[in-house]
Amino acid sequence: MNESLVKPNRILSIDVLRGFDMLLIIFADRFFIGLNEGVGTSFTESLARQFDHPEWFGSTFYDIIMPLFLFVVGAVIPFSLSKRIQENTSKTSIYKKLIKRFIILFILGWIVQGNLLALDSSQFHIFSNTLQAIAVGYFFSCIAYINLERKWLYFIFAACLIAYALILTIPNVPGVGKSVILPDRNYALYFDHLVFGKFDDGLQYTWFLTGLGFTATTLSGVFAGELIKSKLPREKVALYLFIVGIVALGLGLIWGIWHPIVKKIWTSSFVLASSGVCYILLALFYWIIDVKGKTKWTFPFKVIGMNAIAAYVLSHVFNFFQNCRLPILWIGAICWNLLWNDHRYRRFRPTLFIALVYVQKQNIY
Repeated sequence: MNESLVKPNRILSIDVLRGFDMLLIIFADRFFIGLNEGVGTSFTESLARQFDHPEWFGSTFYDIIMPLFLFVVGAVIPFSLSKRIQENTSKTSIYKKLIKRFIILFILGWIVQGNLLALDSSQFHIFSNTLQAIAVGYFFSCIAYINLERKWLYFIFAACLIAYALILTIPNVPGVGKSVILPDRNYALYFDHLVFGKFDDGLQYTWFLTGLGFTATTLSGVFAGELIKSKLPREKVALYLFIVGIVALGLGLIWGIWHPIVKKIWTSSFVLASSGVCYILLALFYWIIDVKGKTKWTFPFKVIGMNAIAAYVLSHVFNFFQNCRLPILWIGAICWNLLWNDHRYRRFRPTLFIALVYVQKQNIY
């Protein structure tokens, strides 16, 4: 059999890309901002601007981090769910696992940024974190993948984009008028204030109705995973990933002329443009790693990528950049993976997490 047709159950480039994304979350912004403060050239200033979010309109490279996280989550869905379906796992069992993961991700989001551990309802935010966006996108993408034919997944993707674009431009916002894509004047933000009440995070980011965008971003990853999982030669897979990325980025930029690209409210044009960049990045990593076989440099990214949720939580428990404790991140991620995947050690997970939080609170690391 042609080696290029053999597709392993776990794609190294996906793990490495996820690890690359995690390291961007942990280090990139503070590194380039610090570099600019130290050097102060026009070049370092432009780099620093690329690792900071724009005030509202437009996008920078830093804006790709969150959509890339959702995209990669979607890319592994065809591999994980197809395996369970082939094993004749009942839908009830799959749904139970999905609901469990949804709840775990939401709770972790509350701990990381929802101020759950403050034990003060006045500080609690019910929906305000990347992990919770992943929970929404992952759950609904999996439900669609399990129950619908592949052609209907494309329909759901398009429907999410169109429906959310209409929500942002058609309804009236009480006391403001017709919804427009501006701070405090869009319906998605009004709806968050209405639904979450005192538990809203008070920022310009939107969450509840933006679940349509989170689902669309995750589904774009599902399509990439399906392409990688196909029987196409790897060279063609890499080429098609790149072409789809260019087309999606172009469509997003064109749509952005009338429907502006705004990361904070995850506009549909932002979904298309950011998904295009995600496809291009995946094409690059897939070409280097899975087509050309250049893998010697991948180990640290692979470790982080295979334990991305643990790494994300740990990165918010510890200030790695300030305290230069990068080895803790790898060690913690490996330990968490052991405790999570080996049933013999799962009972130690709560103890590990409580210990980490205690260490952070006492500032003894």
